[in-house]
Order: sequence, then C-alpha cells, then structure tokens
Amino acid sequence: MSDAGSPPARADWKRIAGPVPGEPGGTTDLPVPMGLLFELREQTPRTNDRWRGATARPVTNVRPGQGEIRLGVRPVIRSARGNWVRTDVAWNQLGFHRNRLNLNREHHRWLSQILALHRAVRGVYTSQETDWIYLDDFVSPLLWTLFDEAETLGLRLVGSTKDATVSVGRAAHVSLDASRNAAGAFSNTGAAGTQGLLLTTRLLFDGTPHPPEHSGAIGGHGIYGYALGPRPVFTLAPTVDGPLTAEQRRLLGAPGTVLVPADETAEFLSDFYPALRRTLPVISTDGSVRFPQADPPLLVLTAWFRPRQALELAWHWEYREGSLLKKLPVLSSTSTSTSTSTPTPTSPSSGSRDEPTERVIHERARRLLEEAGRPDAGPAATSLTLRGIDAAEVAERALPRLEALPGMRVDIRGTRPDYRELTETPELTISTVETDQRDWFDLGVIVTINGRSVPFGPLFKALAKGQAKLLLVDNSYLSLRQPAFERLHELITEARALQEWDTGLRISRYQAALWSDFEDLADDTEQAVAWRAAVSGLIGLSKGADDAEHAPHAEHAPHAEHAPHAPLPAAVHATLRPYQAQGFTWLTFLWQHQLGGILADDMGLGKTLQTLALLAHATAQPAEQAHPAGHAHPADPAQRRPFLVVAPTSVVATWRSEAARFTPGLDVRVITATEAADGIPLTDAAAGADVVVTSYTLFRLDFEAYQAHGWAGLILDEAQFLKNRATRVHLCARDLTTPFKLALTGTPMENSLLELHALFAIVAPGLFPSLRRFTEEYVRPIDRGDTPEVLTRLRRRIRPLLLRRTKAVVAPELPPKQEQVLEIELNPRHRALYDTFLQRERQKLFGLIDDLDKNRFIVFRSLTLLRLLSLDPSLVDEKYAGVSSSKLDALFEQLDDVVAEGHRALVFSQFTSFLKKAAARLEARGIPYCYLDGSTLRRSEVIDRFKTGSEPVFLISLKAGGFGLTLTEADYVFLLDPWWNPATETQAIDRTHRIGQTKNVMVYRMVATGTIEEKVMALQKQKAELFDQVLGDAPADAPGFSGNLTADDIRSLLES
Repeated sequence: MSDAGSPPARADWKRIAGPVPGEPGGTTDLPVPMGLLFELREQTPRTNDRWRGATARPVTNVRPGQGEIRLGVRPVIRSARGNWVRTDVAWNQLGFHRNRLNLNREHHRWLSQILALHRAVRGVYTSQETDWIYLDDFVSPLLWTLFDEAETLGLRLVGSTKDATVSVGRAAHVSLDASRNAAGAFSNTGAAGTQGLLLTTRLLFDGTPHPPEHSGAIGGHGIYGYALGPRPVFTLAPTVDGPLTAEQRRLLGAPGTVLVPADETAEFLSDFYPALRRTLPVISTDGSVRFPQADPPLLVLTAWFRPRQALELAWHWEYREGSLLKKLPVLSSTSTSTSTSTPTPTSPSSGSRDEPTERVIHERARRLLEEAGRPDAGPAATSLTLRGIDAAEVAERALPRLEALPGMRVDIRGTRPDYRELTETPELTISTVETDQRDWFDLGVIVTINGRSVPFGPLFKALAKGQAKLLLVDNSYLSLRQPAFERLHELITEARALQEWDTGLRISRYQAALWSDFEDLADDTEQAVAWRAAVSGLIGLSKGADDAEHAPHAEHAPHAEHAPHAPLPAAVHATLRPYQAQGFTWLTFLWQHQLGGILADDMGLGKTLQTLALLAHATAQPAEQAHPAGHAHPADPAQRRPFLVVAPTSVVATWRSEAARFTPGLDVRVITATEAADGIPLTDAAAGADVVVTSYTLFRLDFEAYQAHGWAGLILDEAQFLKNRATRVHLCARDLTTPFKLALTGTPMENSLLELHALFAIVAPGLFPSLRRFTEEYVRPIDRGDTPEVLTRLRRRIRPLLLRRTKAVVAPELPPKQEQVLEIELNPRHRALYDTFLQRERQKLFGLIDDLDKNRFIVFRSLTLLRLLSLDPSLVDEKYAGVSSSKLDALFEQLDDVVAEGHRALVFSQFTSFLKKAAARLEARGIPYCYLDGSTLRRSEVIDRFKTGSEPVFLISLKAGGFGLTLTEADYVFLLDPWWNPATETQAIDRTHRIGQTKNVMVYRMVATGTIEEKVMALQKQKAELFDQVLGDAPADAPGFSGNLTADDIRSLLES
C-alpha cells in the first residue's frame, strides 16, 4: 500500500501503455511536421571578380547563357500558420533542434537518412552551401525507396513557392525517335524537298512526354523534369531500363531535336547508328525510318604459324554493323552456357553482345575440337601456343574443319606448313657393329615409313616420354601407338640400361635373349661377324630353354642339347651320365665363345666332374684354340696359361683328390699359403700347371699376384660365397682379367635376387643393368608380385647362361629322400623360462624394429637369444643347467633307435655350443661319434674317419660342414635348429643325398612348437618360393620375397 497523502501506484500495464491524454503526465502538444523543399538552382561559381557571396541562386526561368542548373533540396518545417519555413533547420543543424522544436520523429529520421545517403557516397559534407544538397549527386538508387517511404510517413515534398507541385513517378524512359523530315532547306545541295532525318529526344514520365531540355539526371538511376512559371512543377522517376548511359545523360537538358541532312543520312545509319543503338534505344515511332540490321556475331580464330613448328591460336568475336567493326573477347563456355537471361542485342543489359548466338557458335567450335582430340585448343579468352606434334595435329585436322564451320572465320598468319600424317606400317632394320670392347656391340635401329627414314634419336626420345605421335623435320608425323613401337621401346630401354653411363646404344654378347626379341620385332637385321658367331649359339640354347617350358618332365635341360656336341676327352677317366655329358657340352660351348656362365646343378650331381672334363678338353686344344682371338697367348705351348680354381678352404683338397681320380693327366697345383708366408712367388708355383687351386681367402689376400699372372679361365666353386657384392672377394673375382669365368653353385640365389645379380656381374658383365636399375626393373616388381611378365623376362634372360638340373629329374634312380618335421613340446619348466624371455625381448624390440638399420645388432642379438632358449636354456646362462633341454631329449629318443638299428646319422646345428652338449650326452651314453666345426684343425682326417670308420653319429656345424662334403655313408640327417635360409639346410642334407647314395635318406627337422622356430619355418617357405620362381618351376605370379629380413619379418617372428 502507498503512504497516506501520496498518489496511488499505477498498475504495470498502465505504465507500459503510457499516459492517457488529459491525465497528469500526458501531453497535448503535437509534433511539428517536416518536409523536403525542392528548388531549381543555377550554379554561380566564384571568380577572381566575385569571391564572396552565394554559389547558387534560384532559377525562375531558363534563358541562354545560364550556368549549370541543378535540382536542390533542403529540410523545412510547417509553421503555426501552416506555411513551410526554413527557419532553424538546415542540413548541418538537423541533429540539434529536434527536441527543442518538437519535430516529428519519423520525419526527422527520414531526412537524416537522406543526408546520410548523400554523404555515404560523397564523403563528409563540405559544401559551401550548408542549406542545400543536390539530387544530381545522389548515385545510390536507394533514394527511391526513401521517396516511397515519405508518402507513407506523410512527409510532404514541396516547392519554394506556395503553388509549386512535386511528384514522384514510377518510371522514366529516354530514347531517340528518328523520323523522315523535309530537310531541303538544310541540305548541303540546297535541293528542296529532299528527305532528311529528324532525331528527337523522347523523355517519358510514366508514359507522359516531357520536354527533354527541361530535365536532368539523378545520379545514373533517375531523371527529374521541371516546368517553371507561376505554378512550378517538379517530376521525378527512376529509370527502369538500367543505368543511364553517357549518351542518355547528354540528351537531358539539351534541345530536343537535331537534324541529319539528307546527304548524311546514309553515313549516320551505317557508321553512327550501330554504336548509338548500343547506348540507348533508337526508335521510329511513325515507322518512317528503317534501321539497318546488325550482322550476327562471328567467331574468329587467328592462327599464327611461328618458327620452330609452333602455332599460336587466338580467339575473339567480331560484331559488324555497316562500316562499324567491333572486336570482343571470348567468354568462357561456363559463363555463356549458364546465363539465365536472354538479352537482345538492342537492350542495354545485353552488354552489346548477342550472347545466345555466341553460345551456339561457341559450343559448335568446342565440340568440333573435342572430336578432333584437341579440347585444349577450344575458344578461350587467352591465346594458346602449341608446339611440335600438337601444332601439326591442329593444323592438319582441326583448322580445315573450323574454316568450314558456319559462324566462324579462320585468319592465317605466317606460312602454313604442309603437315601430313604417315599412316603405313613401319619397317624396322636392326644392326650390330663391333666396338673396341670385346663383349659390346653398337646397336643400330632404322625405321622406315612411307619410304621415309625416321631418325632414331627423336623416335626413341618420343617413345621414352610416352608421346603418342612424333613430328619430323619435314612436317610429316606418325603415330607411335603401334605394337612395333611399344615393343621397340621396351627392348631399347632394357638395352640402354645395360650401359647406364654410356651415351651410345649398345648390346652385350650375353644378351642373346634380348637380341632374339629384337630379331622377332625387326623386318631385317644386319649382324657383325663376331656377333653372329657368339650370339647365334646362345639363341639356340635359349630356344632350347623355351622348349623346356613346354616339356617340364624332360630328363634334363633341353637348352644344353642345342649346344654343338663336343666329344669327351680321353683324359677323363669316368663315364658321364647323359645329363653330365650335356652339361660338359654346354660348358665347352661357353668356353669356346668366351662366354661366362653359372653351372647350378643340385648338390651331388657332379658339378666338379663336369668342370674337370671341361678343363681337360680346354688343355687338350692347340694353343690357337685355347686362346681365342682377341686374347694374347704365349707362342710356346709349354707356357700355356693355366685355369684358376677358387674354392672354400674346406673344399680345396677335394679338387685335388677329384682331379687325381677323374683327370689324372691334368697338372693340378694347390696353393695353401700366401706368397709372403710360403716364400714362393705365385708365378713359380703355377709354372707349367694346367690347373691352380686356391682358397677364397688366399685369392683375396694375394689378388695383385693373381691379377698379374694371367689365366686361361676362372672357376669359382661354391660361388654363393660371392653373393655379397660389397665384399673384397667379390670385387677380386669381378675384376680378375681372364677371357672365361664360370661359377659353380647349387644355390645361386639364397636370399634375394640381388645375389643372382652379383654372380652374373662376375661371369657375364653386361647381362643385367646396374644394381640400381636391376632393383627398379626386376627386384621390386617381382617382390610386389603384381607383374608376372617381369619374372618371365628375367628367366628368359638368364636361361642361356645358367644351367640347372635337379636330382628329381636327372637322377631318378637315387633313393628317395623322406623329410619330416618333428614338433617338440617344451617341458613345463623350459616353456615357462622361454615365455618369460620372450615377453621381455618383445617389449624391448618393438620400439627398435622400425629403425632396423640402426638397431640391427640389438635386434639380432635378441633373436639369437630366443633361438638358443628354444634349444637349451643353459646355452643362455649356466644357472639354468637344471632345466632339461626338450630338444636334446627328443634327439636322443630318435638316435637311440637309429644307432640300435645300425644306421648312421649326420647331426647339424648352427650353434657349436649346442653340438658340444649333444657330444657330452653321446659320451655319457657311450656312443662313439665324430665332430666337425670351424675350429677343427685336421678336417680331412675327421671326415675320412667317419667315411671309413664305424662311428654312428657325425656332429657337424652347419657353417663348417654344410658344403663341399660327400658323406653318403650316412642315411639319417637331423637338423637341430631351423634357419631362415632354406638353401643352407638343403646343402647340409645333400651331403648324404647325392650321387653314390644307395639307401633311403631320412631327414628330421626338429622344431620347438610355440617358439621362434615355427616363425623361422614360415620364412623358409617364402624364400624357397622365390628360388623356385626364378630357377625352378614355380608360376610367375607366385608371391615374391625380398630375401633380407625386414621389419615386418621380425615382427612376425615375435608374434605370439
């Protein structure tokens, strides 16, 4: 409740609704109306003679010589008497007196917006006339929105006199009306009655004519008209046909008619009318004037033929009306095709273009060029320069069709070349020419089409870049999308890769398969004599190998049959098996033509015997044949150069014994020490010898002496020792100067294709490109397994120079070999210990594997630790000696039966420490045995003791005894620990499963389940697949394998 004596509180709704008239707090004073006063004013700029006073004055009548006339406006208010007065209101005082004078709020707001709109486009108001602003300066069309609002607000538009009228119309229209008129009085000829042309400015406000000389422009969007006198009239309206053009603005305030004399009418219609009609409507209301029609737009292509077979294309549009020619740029196809309006050529909004017609012609030209295969040359705003074959194709195929296209014209600049396409089938001639390098021949390629010789250099460059066509210097061109060119590109790329740093195109004698491909492609070949002699035989061998692909069950390698037969020398005291005789023939062919190769027969098939037969054959030849042309030889046969045989130390003695057995007539010398240690120069030690045998170690240490001596040939036994191209011994074998090199190995590739490349780099330099190119062109595609044709090409390349036979094919009488994997469960204590170490090593390694090169030592140390734990925990630490070895327990379960039944066994392990634990158990059981590892000093005595004695078990380290031994006395083989290189294990097994074995051979691979050994077996399988892909019968699309352990491989080894 309110206090006594105070007025009662008003309800909230009453406070919101406001005071009621007549109540306290209400008001009865009405706001003062405001208006906008219009006045025509003459501008009177100040001069040196008149520098003060007003800059404009009212206009009461229009007379010649007046200054610029403009329409001014200012605010006014209605007085108490009802008159519109200017007192106390001006534009610069508009914001000061609203409350004092109680001005109508809405009217005041409206006038403030007028002022703001004027200032928004003219900057701060700085006119010397503070009372007036001029509608002529309003460039914003928002003015008309405000005029519409003024009527709603009741704001009056008034004149400076009481009887003045101001009205705002809806539309103003300015045009030029042409009509024929008797203009003889104005004719240059003075001939009466001659028809001239009368041009009348036609100004309409809402359809009502108004004198154009009494008008002005409001910005570029409206027009005002006036009529002075006792009752002035002002009319305003916006233009609805678009902004006023400069020509339309010039017509306002000017005399309404102009006369074109009769003798100038034609000039006006042909020269001036076309340009004039684009700026304002030109009509003839009485129909007395017929205007000329504009020509449709013409699309013009200017083709500039520049030097060096270049063509510049520039597009533009031409509009011609009478003598007026107008060039316009080409709009993009997107902008023209997406236009939503359809303007006419005469409308101001058309931008002086006939866009619908342009779109039709533009699309026609674009489609034509697209069909010609050159969409890039279509109409565009910017010029395009084409060169070479692109210029030729457009000039020959597209320009003639464009010239015939309706609505188009082609302007030729420069001399137009006579481009023409050669369409006949190309003829290829390929030749070889001898060079100063014995093994290399220059390769020539000549292509003839339509009787024209195509230069090889530009042709191959275009093929290498993948170009579809080639332009010749005589302006003829040809398509390269032909099977002959595609195949030629492949072959030349391969040939160039063989001499990566040579500028010329050459081919090696070892590339017989590549030459065969060239011959198949060429229409004619021209061969050098030396090339024909060496390569024709290799091609025969290669074709024999091709036959083998279709006869996989043949008894031997058919490509050896295609070598010329060579009789076995009488000095060979052995009967060669059929496959051995063919191998001997193949070797003699290679030696006769001084071509290197790889004899890669299975272990135990007599590679040594076949090679000794070759040496006997070579030493029996006259000196002229023993040293083919191109290699100097001593005149005295007694000084014949010997053959050099390099083998592992453990195999050197085998060569002496085998030579004494099969070729006793050969003088074989064995080098057992370096020159420095022996005190005998190599020259003296080898004097008069037929064959010199040395080890890889001595060969490496005394390489300078071996290089200086000179040899008839180099035989590399167990050549897998040379698979690492970075080793010194590989470089020595590669660099030794000799006309003939032969590699002997049952495993030419153990881990990677790079090992095969390393061997061929020694025996057949030039067969393959550089290591980098070989990796890119062969290794990576084969590893991915997605390009079987690459593997097929690789096999074709190596066939003539690599001979491999397997025991299963050429020695069916050999007793069978049975292989079995013995899965061994670790005992509980052994298992618990292994799992503990596995978890620790796995956590440590997963963070290191990604940078394998940096952490390789740590990674492989951990893998070795896990492999040792799979065998015997005490191999890791003697404190675990109390944990029984599950692997040894299983081994002796088998050995007890083997020994009891009178069999003999070879036991292999990679770890000599594990072999010694096996030896300790044998001693504890009283079982006699022989033992061989890398530290054994009297190696041959140990081997002979097993061969001639009765010891039932031979313990052998895989590295020391996995090659070079013949131990057919044993018929059981135990592999205690798997290795991820399957070739190593195969070599070990073949110590007993070889020619001379009469009993079945039992092979047991002992694998601890749930350990790293199971993962190793999986890697073995992958590596074996790679070997079979390249050298065996595996399909070309079998998955490849890179050979070296990768990070992913190691992760798989550590997986649970």
